Amino acid sequence: MNIGQASAASGVSAKMIRYYESVSLIRPAGRTAAGYRRYDESDIRTLRFLKRARGLGFSVEQMRDLLALWRDEGRSKAEVMELALSHAEALEAKAREINEITTALRDLARRCQINDEPGCIIIDELADIPHPVLGPLQP
Repeated sequence: MNIGQASAASGVSAKMIRYYESVSLIRPAGRTAAGYRRYDESDIRTLRFLKRARGLGFSVEQMRDLLALWRDEGRSKAEVMELALSHAEALEAKAREINEITTALRDLARRCQINDEPGCIIIDELADIPHPVLGPLQP
């Protein structure tokens, strides 16, 4: 298969396939005499695996670890579970952080007064400038 066919078969864009190759998540593709990349069913299975791992938010390094575990038939299920749970905890922490940011932005928007007064609380907060009407903001 050429890269376009591999993309269609795996659901991974040609750009991402080239990226995965550049960071050694997939082996360098074989080449035709004309220099076109060639992929086989093993490559497609690996690309599908990477697509699912990426969809779950795993980093390149984590995907590298997962690929190594996938390819190791003597793998430790506990190691796979630890990797998954560690990633879940990191995602939960990121979700809490995003929730805090969302709350702060909604608070700023709620405190924004659309009128002819000088200054803008949102811009002032981003610039760390005391607002002329409301005074300094509390962190």
